[in-house]
Amino acid sequence: MNPSERVGDVVDRLRESATVETVYGDPIERGGRTVVPVANVRYGFGGGWGTDDEEGEGGGLGGGTAATPVGALEVDEERTRFVRFDERRRTVIALFVGLALGAFLRRR
Repeated sequence: MNPSERVGDVVDRLRESATVETVYGDPIERGGRTVVPVANVRYGFGGGWGTDDEEGEGGGLGGGTAATPVGALEVDEERTRFVRFDERRRTVIALFVGLALGAFLRRR
């Protein structure tokens, strides 16, 4: 298999895995609400190749994916809203930064 065929194979595999199902999980219905999990999905790949010479042919391809849950869509008869999973963490971090900044300014 030549280098362009190998790269094409990797790209085809990424296309097959980059679907809406990768980002949005299966809906869950509870108590008149539908909850759809949402994830942040990242893909990356790279490769290198040598030349044909007396030493032989070089090469290499690699790739990876990462998925992080970020929230959920909550759907009921009245509305649809996005609920972010890390809202509390951001609020707590903002509170501590504010307290630290206040303490620092008070000393001056």
